[in-house]
Amino acid sequence: MKIIPVILFLTVFNSAAQTLLKPDRVFDGAEINENWVVLVEENTITYVGEITGTKLPKKTKTIELKGTTLMPGIIEGHSHLLLHPYNETEWNDQVLKESPVERAIRGTVHAKNSLMAGITTMRDLGAEGAGYSDVYLKKTIEEGIISGPRLLVAGPAIVATGAYGPKGFHDGVTVPLGAEPVSGIDQATESVRRQMGNGADFIKIYADYRWTTGAPSEPTFLQTEIDAMVQTATTAGKYVVAHASTPEGMRRAVQGGVETIEHGDGGTLEIFKLMKEKGVGFCPTLAAGDAILRYGGWKKGNDPEPERITQKKKSFKLALESGVDIVYGGDVGVFPHGENYREMEMMVEYGMQTLEVLKSATSLNAKIFHLDKLGKVKIGFLADIIAVEGNPLTDIKKMRNVKFVMKDGNIYKNE
Repeated sequence: MKIIPVILFLTVFNSAAQTLLKPDRVFDGAEINENWVVLVEENTITYVGEITGTKLPKKTKTIELKGTTLMPGIIEGHSHLLLHPYNETEWNDQVLKESPVERAIRGTVHAKNSLMAGITTMRDLGAEGAGYSDVYLKKTIEEGIISGPRLLVAGPAIVATGAYGPKGFHDGVTVPLGAEPVSGIDQATESVRRQMGNGADFIKIYADYRWTTGAPSEPTFLQTEIDAMVQTATTAGKYVVAHASTPEGMRRAVQGGVETIEHGDGGTLEIFKLMKEKGVGFCPTLAAGDAILRYGGWKKGNDPEPERITQKKKSFKLALESGVDIVYGGDVGVFPHGENYREMEMMVEYGMQTLEVLKSATSLNAKIFHLDKLGKVKIGFLADIIAVEGNPLTDIKKMRNVKFVMKDGNIYKNE
């Protein structure tokens, strides 16, 4: 019996060798420009400006994008493709009851949803108990097996022994953990090397966390341990980022040489100024805390503001005052993949200028994440381009309506 191979095709439209994109306006990663067009040849941007300023190659295909703003593909700075919203399944149960295989399958859906929402690059901040599934998601995207953003992945992430979950079991029970535990310089160094060797693009550490369920966060790693992990990573051409929400945890991570601080709920003006001085970016993840409180029953706009929100607004205001680089990243996975716009809306709501939010989600994140040819609509840059309905500079909620998605010169969405 002859077996006929079955080939599954992705919904991807290869653009013509030359494609001219004609929106109403272009946000180039720095400012809005009216009546500009963008020419893409293969996977590279070859012209940006008024149409009278260029001679189009023969057989150029024109795509009319009336009523839209063309802009660089969004670079999501803090995500978890292996997680789904906690009001569907609590974090503990995702780690304990959903196999890495199931979570990877879910991750393929999350990756596609992200791309369709205009996220063309994503930094994934840890597989949360799913091993190196994020590494393999990245591989399958790069090989064209599934659709998704360009990925930068952290692998399992690293925690101090005893400082991470799931918790709540007696000491005779061994359960899977959401990250890799280490103690001491030798173990910390070994873990960094192992994770890099297994495909992690960067290393995520937990500079502070709750030692027991319900307790406040406290510093976890000693300064010498953080120093060793950063030195091990940077020697190999990688970098380290830190989950940190206490002033001391943030201070140790910054002094140790991490490149970004994630969350920073308890950040002080002194700490944020130190971060600016050291060139450390701040990813506030506003949308995650907002979502968790809503899952707990808080009715935003009707109920009194929870203390956690009040504190978050305060620390974010201090960060803005300090001038530290604000990294766009919402901790998506806590809330649905594809609703990444929530973080942008909250950055504006909490006091950040809309133009700065758009820069954060494009050109600034590209700079901080060492993505030299992404984050701008500029000649010579890779053709990761999206178009949104209307003008997000005058209404950030327009980021909800992504009409066009191109990644690496290929069109994934054109409504």
